[in-house]
Amino acid sequence: MGYTLIICEKPNASQRIAAALSGGKAKKLEKGGAPYYRFERDGKEIVVAPAVGHLFVLTEANPKAKWKYPVFDVKWVPTIEQKSNKWATKYFRNMESLARSASEFVSACDFDIEGSVIAWNIIRFICKAADGKRMKFSTLTPADLVEAYENASPQLDFPQIEAGLARHHMDWLFGINLSRALTLALEHSGGYWVLSTGRVQGPTLRILEERQREIEAFKSKPYWEINLHALVDGKTLIAGHVKDRFWKKEEADSVLKKCKGRDGHVKEVEKKQVKQKPPVPFDLTSLQREAYSRFGYSPKQTLDYAQHLYENALISYPRTSSQKLPPKIGYRDILKKLSSQLEYGELARKLLDKPNLKPNEGKKTDSAHPAIFPTGHRPTKLASYHKKVYDMIVRRFMAVFGEPAIREQTRVVIGIGGEDFVAHGIRTIRENWMEFYRPYLSIKEQILPDIQKGDAAKNKKLEMLEKETEPPNRYTQASILKEMEEKNLGTKATRAQILQTLYDRSYIKGKSIVVTELGESVINALERHSPEIISVELTRRFEQEMEAIEAGKLRREDVIKEAERELEKILDGFKQHEKDIGTHILKAVREYEKEIHTVGTCNKCGEGTLRIIHSHRTGKRFVGCSKYPKCHNSFPLPQHGFVQAMPTLCKCGLHLIEVRVGGKRPWRFCVRCGFDYKDKKTSKKRKTKTKS
Repeated sequence: MGYTLIICEKPNASQRIAAALSGGKAKKLEKGGAPYYRFERDGKEIVVAPAVGHLFVLTEANPKAKWKYPVFDVKWVPTIEQKSNKWATKYFRNMESLARSASEFVSACDFDIEGSVIAWNIIRFICKAADGKRMKFSTLTPADLVEAYENASPQLDFPQIEAGLARHHMDWLFGINLSRALTLALEHSGGYWVLSTGRVQGPTLRILEERQREIEAFKSKPYWEINLHALVDGKTLIAGHVKDRFWKKEEADSVLKKCKGRDGHVKEVEKKQVKQKPPVPFDLTSLQREAYSRFGYSPKQTLDYAQHLYENALISYPRTSSQKLPPKIGYRDILKKLSSQLEYGELARKLLDKPNLKPNEGKKTDSAHPAIFPTGHRPTKLASYHKKVYDMIVRRFMAVFGEPAIREQTRVVIGIGGEDFVAHGIRTIRENWMEFYRPYLSIKEQILPDIQKGDAAKNKKLEMLEKETEPPNRYTQASILKEMEEKNLGTKATRAQILQTLYDRSYIKGKSIVVTELGESVINALERHSPEIISVELTRRFEQEMEAIEAGKLRREDVIKEAERELEKILDGFKQHEKDIGTHILKAVREYEKEIHTVGTCNKCGEGTLRIIHSHRTGKRFVGCSKYPKCHNSFPLPQHGFVQAMPTLCKCGLHLIEVRVGGKRPWRFCVRCGFDYKDKKTSKKRKTKTKS
């Protein structure tokens, strides 16, 4: 009889699961540098082993030397067959070795679509098994992990697996085929640059470009406002004309003439108290939006930081769309743990004094996980950015249990010369839940003087302001995330990465998102010749069908076949306009290529331009002078990763070079000075090797 092999998604999770199930007595072992854990529980031998995310990936079943499309034949292959994933070999071989002696398999990967697919591919391809048990948990705390093991379902979560397999297949079909079509269209028009689009990427870019077009086409319209500065009972009050905006200047002039030099009186003072409910718990999207608003963190950064907190058992699973906190998570137990932390002790004890704890919940639900909440475990050695996200999650959790805030709204009407001017005030009488969430409040306080109906109002000043209507705001990373959610584009777990891809492809830039010339040209070409590629409606339809797969209402095979038929029709139409599409994009690509390859004026001859050059003869890349062979000035470059010149200048006047390799953090340096600019907080200059 073999042992039970528990399959985890990541090394950190495997260590916590082994510690929880063994009571801290698991023996850590290694094979080829990959860790695994062995222990006994209730007389059974158990081995816990980690993957490192996906150990299998979809690829073309019969790859050709030359690109073509459409391609529909795909297969799952080990990720280690790809050069960029060789580092995962030790984890793959470790899992392969451990599976041989196992008689039972348990999936303990994250309980979501991705985690389910990761475990299923390992179980079917490496373990050669047709099923296994499934642990389901929302935190990596010992109690939750033990409960998840003891109550593991006897079968894998196949509806979720089927939905995940469908999503991977669909994303591959659309991503590979559409990206190849775009790239080949450009190549057949005389240019070369790897372009990309996808099932969600294209429609998202279209939404951003439509907003930009709306802004550019906007024609401002003038209007006028009249404000009264009145002295009432010795206190100054500013009130706006009741009409708010005057679209005809002569009307505003008429009001100004009637009121100028005349005093008035307070006609009305209306006060009322309103209750403002606490906020609802965080789901992933609302956490990402709040972190962007408060700290400027991108959605991807926030997800990465939240994932770190989860893996350290400090918060629940962050990839959730729920705004519900079920009682089973143990409100009081979490608050008791938080009360032992200095920053939250007093606030947590105030909530514990309440006879009943009932959270203010939102409407959104998630069948797999509750809203994001802190576990109450004490954090140690958190980086500042992790600490900020953790603090916001803790305070939000406490705030949802607070009583509604009591606020007083005041409306004052002052009459002068037959015209009414209105001032609005609002103030907080009792903070209640606001006390818990105070560092992150966006609450407007406008306190008016204490005045009475009938009080005299001295006209100190009347001012007429000329203004213009403004175009709609550009999307930010927070607002486009909300738009994607509302339009059902992508999933809670993928939207941040899709947005990051648009930045990485240089289709968009800036915090207030601007679609670049390259992004505009791609969208405009597709909109004119192949609009189905960027159709929000088509993407939404397939999203709904994948949700139906998870609900057991549709078969994965049927949805994939439908997608292939749709894609074949789209690509047939694309081929008919391939040259027009490529020609439309070519100019923007050449301008973009020139921009990211220009390093600056040659420091040697002073006449030429230093550019990033890809040698067709040697296959190498370097920075060289445009005046070659007259000027031989050159600098070496790294030969791996994506390299581009950045807008940022070194003190010597040349543009910094940025290098991006795989999923690693980009790094920057100056080819002339050779200094690494990665660490902006120190003035220490670190030499960077630029030779390959």
